[in-house]
Amino acid sequence: MIYHLFEFLKDADIPGQRLFTYLSFRAMFASATAILISLILGKKIILWLQKRQIGEEIRDLGLEGQLQKKGTPTMGGIIIILSVLISVLLFADLTNIYVILLLITTVWLGLLGFADDYIKVFRHNKEGLSEKGKLIAQILLGLSIGLTVCFSNEIVVREKVQTETAAVTESPESQAAAAAEEHDVVKSTKTTIPFVKNHEFDYKWLSPFSGAMGWYCKWAIYVAMIVLVITACSNGTNLTDGMDGLATGTSAIVGVVLGIFAYLSGNIINADYLNIMYIPGTGEIAVFMAAFVGALIGFLWYNSYPAQVFMGDTGSLAIGGIIGVCAILIRKELLLPILCGIFLVESLSVLMQRFWFKYTKKKYGAGRRIFRMAPLHHHFQKENIPAAIKWPARAIPEAKIVVRFWIIGILLAVFTIALLKIR
Repeated sequence: MIYHLFEFLKDADIPGQRLFTYLSFRAMFASATAILISLILGKKIILWLQKRQIGEEIRDLGLEGQLQKKGTPTMGGIIIILSVLISVLLFADLTNIYVILLLITTVWLGLLGFADDYIKVFRHNKEGLSEKGKLIAQILLGLSIGLTVCFSNEIVVREKVQTETAAVTESPESQAAAAAEEHDVVKSTKTTIPFVKNHEFDYKWLSPFSGAMGWYCKWAIYVAMIVLVITACSNGTNLTDGMDGLATGTSAIVGVVLGIFAYLSGNIINADYLNIMYIPGTGEIAVFMAAFVGALIGFLWYNSYPAQVFMGDTGSLAIGGIIGVCAILIRKELLLPILCGIFLVESLSVLMQRFWFKYTKKKYGAGRRIFRMAPLHHHFQKENIPAAIKWPARAIPEAKIVVRFWIIGILLAVFTIALLKIR
C-alpha cells in the first residue's frame, strides 16, 4: 500500500519517494517490518493462546525433554502468516501476478493448516484432517497455480535472440533497454537445470507428441510437475517441523536463496550477465521473500529451543507451499532437491521407514527399522533401538541436532547459488 501510495504521488515532489521504486529498498523494509511484527504480535498471540490453553498434545515417544513440551502453545504459524501478509501488503506491488499467486498460496495453505490444527486442538482429534483431504486441497492449489502459469499472458520469459546491436552506453537504463531488445517475450515451459551449458531444460522434451498434441502434452506435463512440487514442498516442511527451530531456521535459509534468485531473474542486466533465464516481473518476488524470511527470523525468537510456541500445521504447510510456488515462478524447481535437501531427506526417511517396516513384517512376521525413528531428525535422539543404521551410538541433544541441520542447510544453499556458474 505504501508502494502504491508513492506511485500515486509520483508527480509530487516528496523527498525520498524514489526510494520506494527500488526493489532492494522495499525488500529491506519488508524484511525489517516482518521481523518487528513477528516480535510484537508474537508475544501477544502467545499470551492469547496460553490463556485459552491452546497447547500441543504430546505423545510419549521416549524422546529427551519431550514431555516438558506438553502444553506449549501451538498454531503459532498465525504469527508468520500475519507478518508476511502485512509486510507484503505494505511494500510490494499488489498488481504483480507473482505476488498475487504467492499471497493466494499463503492464505490457502494457512487456512488448510489452521483447519488441521483446529481439529487436533479443539476437537481433541490427534489425526486432524485426513491425509486425503489435505492432499486434495494441495492438489487443487497446484492446479490453480499451474493453469495460471499456463494461460496468463503476464507470466512469460524472455528468450535471447541473435541480433547485431551497436555498442551501448554506460548508463544502466541504456544497457537494460538494449538488452531487452535482444530478447523475445514467449510463453515457455523451460526451467533451470544445473550442470549444463545454458542451465535450461524444456518440459516439451518429455512429450512423446509433436504439433498441436505436443503443445497440450508439454503443458500438461508442466502443470503436473507444478502440482508435485507444491505438494512435496508443503508436506516436506510439515515433516521437518518436529524440533524447536528446525523447520523455521531451515526455511529461512531456503527463502534467502530463492529471494536472491528472484532478484537476479527479474533484472535483465544481471540475468544476461549470469546467463540465466530472464523473467520479467519476478523482482517483486524478492520483496515477498524478504518479508517471508523476516517473519521466520522474528518467529524464531520464540520458536528457538526451548520453544515458547510451535508453528503447527498452520505454519508448516504454508511455509512449504510458499517455497514450492516461489521456486516454480522463478523456474528453479529442479534445484529444490539440492536447496531443500533437508526437507527431501526427511520425507524420504519417512517413506523408507514405512515401506521397510511393512515389507519386513510381511516377510518375517515382525517389522524392522532402517532408522531408529522417522522422520530423520528423531533418529539422532534415540538410542538402544534395533535399526539398520546404528550411528550415532548415543543420542544427541535436540539443540545440537537443530544447529547441525542449519549448518547443512547453509552448505546446500551456498552450493545451489554456486550452480549459477557451474556448467
